[in-house]
Amino acid sequence: MNPINRYITAVAAVVVALILLSACDQPTPTPTPTRTPKATPTLTASATSTATATPAATATPSPAATETASVAQVPSTDTPVPTPTPTPSATPFPPGPPSKLGLVVGYNHPQLFDLLATGNVAVVKTLEYDPNFVVEIKKVSPNTLIVSRYTPLPLPDLNNWDPIAAARQFADLLLPIATEPRRLASIDCWEAYNEPTVTTVEQMASLAVFEAERTRLLAEAGVRSCVGNFGTGQPPLELWPAFFPALEAVKQYNGFLGLHEYSAPEMWFAAGANQLESGSDEGDEGWLTL
Repeated sequence: MNPINRYITAVAAVVVALILLSACDQPTPTPTPTRTPKATPTLTASATSTATATPAATATPSPAATETASVAQVPSTDTPVPTPTPTPSATPFPPGPPSKLGLVVGYNHPQLFDLLATGNVAVVKTLEYDPNFVVEIKKVSPNTLIVSRYTPLPLPDLNNWDPIAAARQFADLLLPIATEPRRLASIDCWEAYNEPTVTTVEQMASLAVFEAERTRLLAEAGVRSCVGNFGTGQPPLELWPAFFPALEAVKQYNGFLGLHEYSAPEMWFAAGANQLESGSDEGDEGWLTL
Protein backbone atom coordinates (compact mmCIF):
# COMPACT_ATOMS: atom_id res chain seq x y z
CA MET A 1 0.00 0.00 0.00
CA ASN A 2 1.37 3.34 -1.04
CA PRO A 3 1.70 6.14 1.47
CA ILE A 4 -1.28 8.03 0.17
CA ASN A 5 -3.60 5.10 0.64
CA ARG A 6 -2.25 4.56 4.13
CA TYR A 7 -2.97 8.16 4.98
CA ILE A 8 -6.50 8.00 3.63
CA THR A 9 -7.16 4.78 5.52
CA ALA A 10 -5.92 6.30 8.78
CA VAL A 11 -8.06 9.38 8.35
CA ALA A 12 -11.10 7.27 7.63
CA ALA A 13 -10.48 5.21 10.73
CA VAL A 14 -10.25 8.33 12.84
CA VAL A 15 -13.48 9.68 11.39
CA VAL A 16 -15.28 6.41 12.08
CA ALA A 17 -13.99 6.44 15.64
CA LEU A 18 -15.19 9.97 16.18
CA ILE A 19 -18.61 9.08 14.81
CA LEU A 20 -18.84 6.12 17.15
CA LEU A 21 -17.84 8.22 20.14
CA SER A 22 -20.37 10.85 19.23
CA ALA A 23 -23.05 8.24 19.00
CA CYS A 24 -22.25 7.01 22.50
CA ASP A 25 -22.85 10.48 23.99
CA GLN A 26 -26.40 10.75 22.58
CA PRO A 27 -29.23 9.58 24.96
CA THR A 28 -31.16 6.58 24.04
CA PRO A 29 -34.40 7.81 22.52
CA THR A 30 -37.42 7.05 24.64
CA PRO A 31 -40.12 5.35 22.68
CA THR A 32 -43.42 7.13 22.63
CA PRO A 33 -45.79 5.17 24.91
CA THR A 34 -49.10 4.08 23.78
CA ARG A 35 -51.77 6.47 25.12
CA THR A 36 -54.20 4.47 27.25
CA PRO A 37 -57.48 6.27 28.16
CA LYS A 38 -57.78 6.96 31.92
CA ALA A 39 -60.74 7.96 34.06
CA THR A 40 -60.70 11.52 35.37
CA PRO A 41 -59.80 11.29 39.13
CA THR A 42 -62.22 12.64 41.71
CA LEU A 43 -60.70 15.32 43.91
CA THR A 44 -60.54 14.05 47.49
CA ALA A 45 -58.64 15.16 50.58
CA SER A 46 -55.25 13.53 50.67
CA ALA A 47 -52.39 13.66 53.09
CA THR A 48 -49.92 13.37 50.17
CA SER A 49 -48.69 16.68 48.84
CA THR A 50 -47.29 17.24 45.34
CA ALA A 51 -44.74 19.62 43.95
CA THR A 52 -47.43 21.32 41.88
CA ALA A 53 -49.80 22.08 44.76
CA THR A 54 -51.95 25.12 44.16
CA PRO A 55 -51.70 28.19 46.45
CA ALA A 56 -55.08 27.34 47.95
CA ALA A 57 -53.68 24.07 49.27
CA THR A 58 -50.87 25.85 51.15
CA ALA A 59 -52.76 28.98 52.22
CA THR A 60 -52.05 30.25 55.75
CA PRO A 61 -55.11 29.70 57.98
CA SER A 62 -56.88 32.79 59.28
CA PRO A 63 -56.31 33.92 62.94
CA ALA A 64 -59.81 32.86 63.86
CA ALA A 65 -59.23 29.40 62.52
CA THR A 66 -55.91 29.13 64.34
CA GLU A 67 -57.45 30.18 67.64
CA THR A 68 -60.29 27.73 67.24
CA ALA A 69 -57.89 24.94 66.52
CA SER A 70 -55.73 25.78 69.52
CA VAL A 71 -58.69 25.86 71.91
CA ALA A 72 -59.94 22.59 70.61
CA GLN A 73 -56.58 20.97 71.38
CA VAL A 74 -56.60 21.92 75.11
CA PRO A 75 -58.19 19.13 77.18
CA SER A 76 -60.91 20.18 79.60
CA THR A 77 -60.20 19.87 83.34
CA ASP A 78 -62.45 19.97 86.40
CA THR A 79 -62.18 22.88 88.84
CA PRO A 80 -60.15 21.66 91.85
CA VAL A 81 -62.08 21.40 95.09
CA PRO A 82 -60.30 23.29 97.92
CA THR A 83 -59.12 21.19 100.83
CA PRO A 84 -61.20 21.99 103.94
CA THR A 85 -59.30 23.56 106.83
CA PRO A 86 -59.15 21.10 109.71
CA THR A 87 -60.66 22.16 113.02
CA PRO A 88 -57.86 22.74 115.54
CA SER A 89 -57.97 20.73 118.71
CA ALA A 90 -58.60 22.54 121.98
CA THR A 91 -55.56 23.37 124.06
CA PRO A 92 -55.84 21.49 127.37
CA PHE A 93 -55.37 23.26 130.66
CA PRO A 94 -51.83 22.79 131.93
CA PRO A 95 -51.33 20.34 134.79
CA GLY A 96 -50.88 21.67 138.26
CA PRO A 97 -52.94 23.33 140.99
CA PRO A 98 -56.27 24.96 140.08
CA SER A 99 -56.15 28.50 138.74
CA LYS A 100 -57.04 31.43 140.99
CA LEU A 101 -58.33 33.41 138.02
CA GLY A 102 -62.03 34.06 137.51
CA LEU A 103 -64.50 35.66 135.16
CA VAL A 104 -66.79 38.67 135.19
CA VAL A 105 -70.02 38.11 133.25
CA GLY A 106 -72.76 40.57 132.47
CA TYR A 107 -75.32 38.10 131.17
CA ASN A 108 -75.95 34.41 130.61
CA HIS A 109 -73.51 33.41 127.88
CA PRO A 110 -73.40 29.71 126.85
CA GLN A 111 -69.60 29.69 126.50
CA LEU A 112 -69.31 30.35 130.22
CA PHE A 113 -70.42 26.79 130.91
CA ASP A 114 -67.78 25.39 128.56
CA LEU A 115 -65.15 27.07 130.73
CA LEU A 116 -66.81 25.99 133.95
CA ALA A 117 -66.79 22.38 132.78
CA THR A 118 -62.98 22.40 132.87
CA GLY A 119 -63.08 22.74 136.65
CA ASN A 120 -60.48 25.52 136.54
CA VAL A 121 -62.63 28.62 137.13
CA ALA A 122 -62.12 29.72 140.72
CA VAL A 123 -64.64 32.57 140.82
CA VAL A 124 -67.45 34.05 138.73
CA LYS A 125 -68.48 37.65 139.34
CA THR A 126 -71.92 38.09 137.80
CA LEU A 127 -74.22 41.03 137.23
CA GLU A 128 -76.90 38.58 136.15
CA TYR A 129 -78.42 36.97 139.22
CA ASP A 130 -81.28 35.09 137.60
CA PRO A 131 -81.95 32.08 139.87
CA ASN A 132 -81.79 29.53 137.05
CA PHE A 133 -78.48 30.97 135.86
CA VAL A 134 -76.68 30.83 139.19
CA VAL A 135 -78.09 27.38 139.95
CA GLU A 136 -76.66 26.10 136.66
CA ILE A 137 -73.24 27.57 137.47
CA LYS A 138 -73.11 25.64 140.72
CA LYS A 139 -74.40 22.51 139.02
CA VAL A 140 -71.61 22.54 136.43
CA SER A 141 -68.85 23.75 138.78
CA PRO A 142 -69.78 23.28 142.46
CA ASN A 143 -66.48 24.67 143.76
CA THR A 144 -66.67 27.95 141.84
CA LEU A 145 -67.25 30.96 144.09
CA ILE A 146 -70.15 33.11 142.86
CA VAL A 147 -70.02 36.83 143.63
CA SER A 148 -72.98 38.96 142.62
CA ARG A 149 -73.72 42.66 142.66
CA TYR A 150 -76.96 44.59 142.99
CA THR A 151 -76.55 46.77 139.91
CA PRO A 152 -79.03 49.69 140.35
CA LEU A 153 -76.94 51.22 143.13
CA PRO A 154 -75.42 54.70 142.57
CA LEU A 155 -72.22 55.70 144.33
CA PRO A 156 -72.75 57.81 147.47
CA ASP A 157 -71.24 61.15 148.34
CA LEU A 158 -68.74 59.98 150.91
CA ASN A 159 -68.39 63.53 152.26
CA ASN A 160 -72.10 64.03 152.87
CA TRP A 161 -74.04 60.91 153.87
CA ASP A 162 -75.15 58.77 156.80
CA PRO A 163 -73.36 55.40 156.38
CA ILE A 164 -75.57 53.58 158.94
CA ALA A 165 -78.79 54.73 157.27
CA ALA A 166 -77.34 53.87 153.85
CA ALA A 167 -76.47 50.37 155.06
CA ARG A 168 -80.00 49.75 156.29
CA GLN A 169 -81.48 51.04 153.06
CA PHE A 170 -79.18 48.75 151.08
CA ALA A 171 -80.20 45.73 153.16
CA ASP A 172 -83.87 46.52 152.59
CA LEU A 173 -83.28 46.59 148.81
CA LEU A 174 -81.15 43.47 148.57
CA LEU A 175 -82.59 40.99 151.07
CA PRO A 176 -85.82 40.23 149.12
CA ILE A 177 -83.61 39.31 146.15
CA ALA A 178 -80.75 37.55 147.94
CA THR A 179 -82.97 35.41 150.17
CA GLU A 180 -84.84 33.81 147.27
CA PRO A 181 -84.12 30.11 147.98
CA ARG A 182 -82.25 29.31 144.76
CA ARG A 183 -80.11 32.45 144.95
CA LEU A 184 -79.46 31.92 148.64
CA ALA A 185 -78.21 28.39 147.93
CA SER A 186 -76.03 29.38 144.96
CA ILE A 187 -74.64 32.92 145.42
CA ASP A 188 -71.76 32.94 147.90
CA CYS A 189 -71.62 36.69 148.58
CA TRP A 190 -72.88 40.09 147.45
CA GLU A 191 -71.05 43.31 146.66
CA ALA A 192 -72.42 46.77 147.38
CA TYR A 193 -70.89 49.87 145.75
CA ASN A 194 -68.80 49.21 142.68
CA GLU A 195 -65.27 50.63 142.87
CA PRO A 196 -65.84 53.57 145.21
CA THR A 197 -63.19 56.27 144.93
CA VAL A 198 -61.66 57.13 148.30
CA THR A 199 -59.13 59.94 148.63
CA THR A 200 -59.10 60.82 152.35
CA VAL A 201 -58.97 59.01 155.67
CA GLU A 202 -62.42 60.38 156.58
CA GLN A 203 -63.97 58.96 153.43
CA MET A 204 -62.34 55.60 154.04
CA ALA A 205 -63.59 55.51 157.63
CA SER A 206 -67.19 56.32 156.68
CA LEU A 207 -67.14 53.68 153.94
CA ALA A 208 -65.89 51.16 156.50
CA VAL A 209 -68.85 51.97 158.76
CA PHE A 210 -71.26 51.33 155.91
CA GLU A 211 -69.62 48.04 154.94
CA ALA A 212 -69.48 46.74 158.51
CA GLU A 213 -73.13 47.54 159.15
CA ARG A 214 -74.50 46.08 155.93
CA THR A 215 -72.36 42.95 156.48
CA ARG A 216 -74.00 42.48 159.86
CA LEU A 217 -77.54 43.10 158.55
CA LEU A 218 -77.18 40.67 155.64
CA ALA A 219 -75.55 38.02 157.82
CA GLU A 220 -78.60 37.99 160.09
CA ALA A 221 -80.55 36.66 157.08
CA GLY A 222 -77.86 34.15 156.08
CA VAL A 223 -76.40 36.30 153.27
CA ARG A 224 -72.64 36.85 153.13
CA SER A 225 -70.95 40.07 151.99
CA CYS A 226 -67.97 41.08 149.87
CA VAL A 227 -66.74 44.49 151.04
CA GLY A 228 -64.50 47.13 149.50
CA ASN A 229 -64.58 46.20 145.82
CA PHE A 230 -62.07 48.90 144.97
CA GLY A 231 -60.88 49.50 141.43
CA THR A 232 -57.38 48.53 140.38
CA GLY A 233 -54.58 50.67 141.76
CA GLN A 234 -56.51 52.12 144.69
CA PRO A 235 -57.02 53.12 147.42
CA PRO A 236 -53.58 54.38 148.55
CA LEU A 237 -51.89 52.16 151.11
CA GLU A 238 -51.92 54.85 153.79
CA LEU A 239 -55.75 54.85 153.82
CA TRP A 240 -56.17 51.14 154.55
CA PRO A 241 -55.98 51.32 158.36
CA ALA A 242 -59.22 53.34 158.35
CA PHE A 243 -60.97 50.44 156.61
CA PHE A 244 -60.15 47.98 159.40
CA PRO A 245 -63.70 47.87 160.92
CA ALA A 246 -65.07 46.51 157.65
CA LEU A 247 -62.39 43.81 157.58
CA GLU A 248 -63.24 42.80 161.12
CA ALA A 249 -66.91 42.44 160.16
CA VAL A 250 -66.32 40.17 157.16
CA LYS A 251 -63.95 38.07 159.22
CA GLN A 252 -66.62 37.68 161.89
CA TYR A 253 -69.42 36.84 159.43
CA ASN A 254 -67.37 34.72 157.02
CA GLY A 255 -67.35 37.31 154.26
CA PHE A 256 -64.80 38.51 151.70
CA LEU A 257 -62.67 41.50 150.74
CA GLY A 258 -63.15 42.46 147.11
CA LEU A 259 -60.30 43.91 145.03
CA HIS A 260 -60.93 44.38 141.33
CA GLU A 261 -57.55 43.48 139.89
CA TYR A 262 -57.32 43.81 136.14
CA SER A 263 -54.88 45.04 133.55
CA ALA A 264 -55.33 45.69 129.84
CA PRO A 265 -54.19 45.67 127.13
CA GLU A 266 -51.02 44.32 128.74
CA MET A 267 -50.00 42.99 132.13
CA TRP A 268 -48.09 46.19 132.96
CA PHE A 269 -50.89 48.58 132.03
CA ALA A 270 -51.31 50.10 135.50
CA ALA A 271 -47.81 49.48 136.81
CA GLY A 272 -44.73 51.66 136.87
CA ALA A 273 -44.71 54.44 134.29
CA ASN A 274 -48.11 53.23 133.01
CA GLN A 275 -49.96 54.40 136.13
CA LEU A 276 -52.58 57.12 135.89
CA GLU A 277 -50.10 59.45 137.58
CA SER A 278 -46.95 58.53 135.71
CA GLY A 279 -44.91 61.03 137.71
CA SER A 280 -45.05 58.73 140.72
CA ASP A 281 -43.27 55.88 138.96
CA GLU A 282 -42.86 52.86 141.25
CA GLY A 283 -40.61 50.93 138.89
CA ASP A 284 -41.77 47.36 138.37
CA GLU A 285 -44.18 47.39 141.31
CA GLY A 286 -47.89 47.63 140.51
CA TRP A 287 -50.21 47.82 143.52
CA LEU A 288 -53.44 45.87 142.98
CA THR A 289 -52.68 44.95 139.40
CA LEU A 290 -52.11 41.60 137.77
